[in-house]
Amino acid sequence: MQVFIITALLVHFVFLISIFDIYFTSPLVHGMTPQQTPLPPPAKRLVLFVADGLRADSLYELDEDGTSRAPYLRNIIEYKGNWGVSHTRVPTESRPGHVALIAGFYEDVSAVAKGWKENPVEFDSVFNESKYTWSWGSPDILPMFAKGASGNHVYTHCYAAEREDFGAEDATKLDTWVFDNVKSFFQSARNNQTLFSKLNEEKIILFLHLLGIDTNGHAHRPDSREYKDNIRKVDEGVKEISAVLEDFYGNDGKTAFILTSDHGMTDWGSHGAGHPSETLTPLIAWGAGVNYAQRVASQLFEDEFLKEWRLETWKRQDVNQGILPLEYLNSSGHFKAESMFANAVQILEQFKVKMSQKKETTLSFLFSTFK
Repeated sequence: MQVFIITALLVHFVFLISIFDIYFTSPLVHGMTPQQTPLPPPAKRLVLFVADGLRADSLYELDEDGTSRAPYLRNIIEYKGNWGVSHTRVPTESRPGHVALIAGFYEDVSAVAKGWKENPVEFDSVFNESKYTWSWGSPDILPMFAKGASGNHVYTHCYAAEREDFGAEDATKLDTWVFDNVKSFFQSARNNQTLFSKLNEEKIILFLHLLGIDTNGHAHRPDSREYKDNIRKVDEGVKEISAVLEDFYGNDGKTAFILTSDHGMTDWGSHGAGHPSETLTPLIAWGAGVNYAQRVASQLFEDEFLKEWRLETWKRQDVNQGILPLEYLNSSGHFKAESMFANAVQILEQFKVKMSQKKETTLSFLFSTFK
């Protein structure tokens, strides 16, 4: 009996240790050789709108009278760009969601638990690889992508933390602040030659973090007037910013736009778990290098969303966060092949570093490679 108890305790101890080894150890490694495609990209600049806490169905569905609460984005789906559902992963929180979108990997739990603004595990991101990145929005999100970036080329414009009042009557003002400041930024750039020159460089990223929908969802729930009106406000803001950029760059056709979300929200105004209302987020892309809208006779999806959203005839292309969505690219087969090759080599470089680390920490007679 005593042997049985000791064995049982030992087994449970091993199981407990394994949880920390599997889930609380960073999957990241460092020291890989950076990879990139040798071909010029189709866009000079990227504008990334992230509507925090926006559910896919809340954006795509029609109101009771059959009209869209996001008419500008609906028009893009039907005429100008590609759309689909972006499938997020647990935990459906803002930090890991943004890391997946901007850094291209699922962040380990230890990083989520150790704080939002600090980076307990250093990681690279598309912002760090840009020539310049300007971002506007929440002080909880923007700093973690600027911290640790090489050089001084990731700029943040944050509102005061006191503005994030989850008990406020209406949090739409958070998004209005972002849109107003972006418009003022481009107006001032016309009279600032240094800034004007930077904005006309290659590899520019503009990141607009829109927290109002998430805040209104927590305070009033996704079926509330505040949540739905905030979606309308975001749609209007995206339209305004698109017009400002087209005017600033003289309609040069070199701007790519993406609107998506980091996570969704349950009917009762929470997120963090794996319910479809939390993991299904919208993805709409248009502009330079992005395929045009495609009409189809029929589509096969296990869910009934296409019929509910009345988008059966517009090709829906779902993606998983962190995976290169080739279907969205309007580029040559050569460019797509080079992109896939660079992605594959990048994974191989990571494997080489991981194997080297494993070899160094394993007894030589226990280490063997597969053929």
